[in-house]
Amino acid sequence: MSLSDHPRVYGSAALAVAFIAGVFMTLGFKDLYPELEARYERRKKRSRRGSIFFGPVSLEDRETSSVSSFDRGNGIVDGVEGTIGNTPLIKIRSLSEATGCLILAKAEYLNGAGGSPKDRVALNMIQVAEDQGLLSPGRGDTIYEGTVGSTGISLAVLARARGYKAHICMPDDMAIEKSDLLHHLGATVERVPVTPITDPGHFVNLARTRAKEHTAASDTPSRGFFADQFESLANYTAHMKTTGPEIYAQTDGQLDAFVAGAGTGGTIAGVTKYLKEERDLTSLRVVLADPQGSGLYNKIRHGVMYSSTEREGTRRRQQVDTMVEGIGINRITENFEAGRVLIDDAVKVTDEQACRMARWLVEHDGIFIGSSSAVNCVAAVVTALKMPKGSRVVTILCDSGTRHLSKFWKHIAAMGLEDETHEQDEDLLAVLGLQGLRR
Repeated sequence: MSLSDHPRVYGSAALAVAFIAGVFMTLGFKDLYPELEARYERRKKRSRRGSIFFGPVSLEDRETSSVSSFDRGNGIVDGVEGTIGNTPLIKIRSLSEATGCLILAKAEYLNGAGGSPKDRVALNMIQVAEDQGLLSPGRGDTIYEGTVGSTGISLAVLARARGYKAHICMPDDMAIEKSDLLHHLGATVERVPVTPITDPGHFVNLARTRAKEHTAASDTPSRGFFADQFESLANYTAHMKTTGPEIYAQTDGQLDAFVAGAGTGGTIAGVTKYLKEERDLTSLRVVLADPQGSGLYNKIRHGVMYSSTEREGTRRRQQVDTMVEGIGINRITENFEAGRVLIDDAVKVTDEQACRMARWLVEHDGIFIGSSSAVNCVAAVVTALKMPKGSRVVTILCDSGTRHLSKFWKHIAAMGLEDETHEQDEDLLAVLGLQGLRR
């Protein structure tokens, strides 16, 4: 038998022919069916997203242990807790065009439990309390908190999901839709008169007292847990573990400024500590966005809390002389102090500027936000105008305008802003009264 008749030769030849044919078929398939190839590539990209709803976000730079409780993952998530975290980073086109910088906003109102960054805080505070044995599902425990709204809403949702009750104390001048929502979520709500933090009747002090009274009661094995968002370090660490790493991943570590307001101070402290300390972004400029009447602006800029609006008889309300809810305070919390030395500057925003910004974003970008988000966006614009063109500025969209209809948005309507229309080429700086910052 000749070599050419040997079966191994025929087998090898057949394999070679099949391989070459396969290469040509594959190349031809790609040329003939580019759309199918494109679909395949899109599916590969989607499979790498941190969430089927929000992305794309690379998780490669995150430590798995620090984000496991907040990562939405792919496919089915476990309970309402699984809808928290991995929110999108939105380019706000109109603000970017007006400033010459890329202004990006972390859409925290898309957290799926309470619809704000407080979802992250509430979940972390509950988990820490459970780990410490302070909360136990099924025992009848109640979570108590003093809040202007958002933290209470997040706690009310997560309390029910994890087998607890919620009791919320809040100032009586907050938007009524917040307390209405809390009632619908099954929480007990106490709206109390606005008083200084030194008063036992202050909403935070009252929540602490209610928790102690609950635990001391002898007629029930259940316990009362005071969440204490202002002083609990579980607040800022939630953002250090999740919000900061998400922003870093979404920007590939390429950001020049981070702008955020402070109520408890957890968001700005946690994100800043992660970016500056964990990721060593020492050149990052961190800017506090502060509403009128708050003392934090003066603390950052001048080292003291005093503000001329703090003189007796000059303020409309005891806490902060502003219609803005959620940020602005006249004392230093443990959470804010944790990151205070890392904050580089502060921008004071008036109520009118916040109102005009909120209306502008609806009209130009279709973004409907609340008062604290509007303050953040004004401060982001001011910050961007002081930086080189092309800089990346990241800020926070805290909650939706639907929680501010009876107060903030009602005031916007009273100002006549909803009757005004702006052309696409309208000067944003003129609208905000920031002409002096023009490049």
